[in-house]
Amino acid sequence: MRAHIPSGIDFRSPHVTVTPAEAASRAARLLARPAVINGLTVPNRIAMAPMTRMFSPGGVPGEDVVSYYARRAAAGVGLIVTEGTYVGHDSAGQSDRVPRFHGDEQLAGWAKVAEAVHAAGGTIVPQLWHIGMVRKAGEPPFADAPAVGPSGLRIGEDEPTGTAMTRSDLDDVVGAFAESAAAAERLGFDGVEIHGAHGYLVDQFLWSGTNRRTDAYGGDPVARTKFAAEIVAAVRERVSADFPVIFRYSQWKQEAYDARLAETPEELEAILSPLAAAGVDAFHASTRRYWVPEFEDSDLNLAGWTKKLTGKTAITVGSVGLDGDFTKAFQGQGAPIGSLDNLLDRMERDEFDLVAVGRALLQDPQWAEKVLAGRFDALAPYDAAAIKTLS
Repeated sequence: MRAHIPSGIDFRSPHVTVTPAEAASRAARLLARPAVINGLTVPNRIAMAPMTRMFSPGGVPGEDVVSYYARRAAAGVGLIVTEGTYVGHDSAGQSDRVPRFHGDEQLAGWAKVAEAVHAAGGTIVPQLWHIGMVRKAGEPPFADAPAVGPSGLRIGEDEPTGTAMTRSDLDDVVGAFAESAAAAERLGFDGVEIHGAHGYLVDQFLWSGTNRRTDAYGGDPVARTKFAAEIVAAVRERVSADFPVIFRYSQWKQEAYDARLAETPEELEAILSPLAAAGVDAFHASTRRYWVPEFEDSDLNLAGWTKKLTGKTAITVGSVGLDGDFTKAFQGQGAPIGSLDNLLDRMERDEFDLVAVGRALLQDPQWAEKVLAGRFDALAPYDAAAIKTLS
């Protein structure tokens, strides 16, 4: 099924009608501009959002994974952020089909991915991931590893069901992130992204709902940022000065959509400033719907506030190219195509620098190419079946 975009559709505001040619020209002008993240020049403003796929048996990305990413780079995606990859800590994951960013065979697979994306004209960073208390004891890839977190708490729990991390545990995880980042540069990747969002380990430290520690890693927002800042600083130390370090964060959690790290811009600045000082070059601000204002009395979304408060490159994400209820799309149900008018308005105001596209790009590998060419009538609505393949 193809979406029909009628002639004269408004891609700017409800009060201005433009022709398809004008809409195409505007999209190309705003999205086709290069973007700079530290020493990396991204060829355009379109990024591929990280999406867990579980097509890597033994944690090894195979030729199908290589082709999956290369197709999207060849079709115009400027920056690919890979699916989450487990760092080298036994408690980091919960599946033997999620790729790892450690181990000779696993890294050899990732080297092929980077090479193919570069050959197709794109840039690529791996997302480095530790799931923390989302893990349950006995799960692969290392069944004997415990579930660990700042306080041993899962989202919604009042009593610990896992292991509160010791200082030695913290050092081990910090070292694992740094080692994976160093491997990424060695393999030829263009940067790294640290996964600090959605209720996983780093975010479990950032959020008061899962961090009840009374030592230097718990308490006020600045203290809760200490662990994340140590990871960033360790990564920064192990890679070249111009190698980009991206940090992904969110207010919402997988099981607590209304959770918030910060209720005000001032509270958000207290969290982001230590991360920027530690060496973050760009923030990937994850929201469920990019068009929703983050705080009262301002239209800025989370990425917009991030750029305003830190001055760092900001990447927005959240239902780009989709219409209707985000939750349905996130849970695997279909979602019709949404217009890009609000996105382009915000980009024209330089509210943020790049836009990450998830399910729309999962459905259609040529999404970026079609949008940059103004072929909006060729876009396909999201079908939940897309999640089951590496098309």
